Amino acid sequence: MSDMTIALLGQPNSGKSTLYNRMTGSHQHVGNWPGKTVEKNEGSFTHNGRRYIITDLPGTYSLAANSDEEIVTRDYIADNRPDLMMIVADSSQLERSLFMLADYAGIHLPCVLILNLMDVSRTQGKLIDTDGLSKKLGIPVLPFVASDPASYNALYKLLESGDIPEWMLDTSGLEQNIREKFGESYTAACEALSGEDVDVYSPMWLFTKLAEGDEVAYEAVVQTKGIDHARLRDVMDSIENGAPKTGSCKYAWIDSLLEGCVGGAKSSAALSGFDKFATSGVGGKILAVAVIFGALLFSLFAGLPIMAVGDLIPGAGEPLSEMLLEAGASPFLVSLLCEGILTAVSFTVSMCGYIFGATFVFGLLEDVGYMARISYCFDGIMQKLGLHGKAVMPFLVNFGCNVSGCSSSRVLDNWSQRVTTVALAFVIPCGATWGVVGMISTAFFGTGGAMLIVLALFAVSVLHLYFTSKIFGRRLLTKSDRTGLIMELPPYHKPKWGSLFSFSVVRMVNAFRRAIGIVVLISVVLCILSYSKSGNFSDSILYKFGNAIEPVTIYFGLRWQTFVAWIASWMGKEGALGALAAVFSDSSVMSAVSQMNVAEADSDAVREGLTEVLTKPQALAFIFAYYFNMPCIMSLSAAIHETHSVKWVLRIAIHYTVMALVISCLVYHLADLVW
Repeated sequence: MSDMTIALLGQPNSGKSTLYNRMTGSHQHVGNWPGKTVEKNEGSFTHNGRRYIITDLPGTYSLAANSDEEIVTRDYIADNRPDLMMIVADSSQLERSLFMLADYAGIHLPCVLILNLMDVSRTQGKLIDTDGLSKKLGIPVLPFVASDPASYNALYKLLESGDIPEWMLDTSGLEQNIREKFGESYTAACEALSGEDVDVYSPMWLFTKLAEGDEVAYEAVVQTKGIDHARLRDVMDSIENGAPKTGSCKYAWIDSLLEGCVGGAKSSAALSGFDKFATSGVGGKILAVAVIFGALLFSLFAGLPIMAVGDLIPGAGEPLSEMLLEAGASPFLVSLLCEGILTAVSFTVSMCGYIFGATFVFGLLEDVGYMARISYCFDGIMQKLGLHGKAVMPFLVNFGCNVSGCSSSRVLDNWSQRVTTVALAFVIPCGATWGVVGMISTAFFGTGGAMLIVLALFAVSVLHLYFTSKIFGRRLLTKSDRTGLIMELPPYHKPKWGSLFSFSVVRMVNAFRRAIGIVVLISVVLCILSYSKSGNFSDSILYKFGNAIEPVTIYFGLRWQTFVAWIASWMGKEGALGALAAVFSDSSVMSAVSQMNVAEADSDAVREGLTEVLTKPQALAFIFAYYFNMPCIMSLSAAIHETHSVKWVLRIAIHYTVMALVISCLVYHLADLVW
């Protein structure tokens, strides 16, 4: 029995991904579409001896060609022609959710309509006649609750049917609406199209897209032989306001489908008392910030078991080192394995704990419906940066961890918005940064001076944010990307715990696979550079290199010790303190960097060493260089994972590295005039 290919099509928040995760379990992988930066989710499962291959198409509101996600979806349908299209709709908001079905109408592939979230629609008092709706559409209509395992029995039974090739959507009602609205223009266009399908698209479907000004559909028609292109162009040029007209035709068809098939209480458009507060100008923002920071704390708690595993890994270094040395292994290889590689694995596992926690907790907020309220509250502020309200999430989450901030950028639907958000949100340093900044600033300038330095860092951050938005916004955000956020507030849902956990584990595993190679490589390089046969750091390549280039780095206010610490912070912001501890104690940098907790490092020794070696201008220069440095390697890996663009993430990293040195240079030379 041959494999069956299935494609899942639906709008965002329809529960499509929950269905996909439940059906495929761990048998799924994430990549990106050829030539695109859009995420590609594919999985499989076996039922009664037959293998089913499922593609979870990007969640979009229609099949227009306004974004990469929509183009990818259309190209996949036309090029791969799956055996069955599963169109997932939110039964609690049928009028809006069925627009995807109306936009799909006219594509000649078998399909089935999955009415998800039936439990939510029942709580609204809605009664949906799925059999009546099925008769009108000419395809199976399945009432469904993606979080309920019992719902899948009926779905599996449908898949076993031998009638799947006959499940073609009846579009006669929609076509009648279009014919009445456009009159002779529609008839003439269909005649020019020769009445034949272009790929899997019917003349009716092509007409609606051409009337809407869809350039991708136009290119497909132009490249098709046997079509009267001149006549078709004349007809389409005569049509005015095509998009509003086709939209009204589709909604009229949806109304006719629901008439007599949906009864009971209608959902009210009025906001509840809680939602009035949650979407208010001041109160809504305060509540959103409180919820996000509460969620951030809970995400750290959720990731603690995984982080604890990462913390245990370096403990194996000492006994493993002794065992290898007794066996006659080279001290260099022992150092490379027990300090470099073990530290890298430990760090990566710990950071994956952050990713799991953030994905789970912020996925929960999106699942229950509160994420839309947060986006609504902050849309006005984000608009000033050319972003949507959804972009506020990475900014706030970055206060805890840049890795989590990158992971939370996936709530943005548009790729350009996602990359720009990552570029701007990196201005916000992670929580670990403040431990190092606080220690050094108080050591040199006292408590009062440290508070002034923090205020100065915030002021420069605002200028940095503005400058960065101009650089990357100009390159990434087109006029269409800068439009306001148009969205409907979804009803509150019960969280789907099993699906959330499964999805979070998959994201964490994928992040680990992508990051481990990069982190190990950087760790090995640092380990090699800081290794010496004598065991003294002063004999290492890194020490000699630092001393050799100090005439250059001092121009930026960085002595060789602080320059080494600045580079070590690429491994993790906490690593800077470990590197400083190493250079002032002649120990291994990688061994010290593995002390990822600031409290575990010998802060007194570091403070004493710094005050003896650095001047106040040099200390201030290091604080600014360190604060505005690019985020850790793991954060960059997470950014690549979310944006699917190595090129743009490298540009962002270089931008932050250069800006950090420029800022430290300015601060150093200005401070040198004072002290």
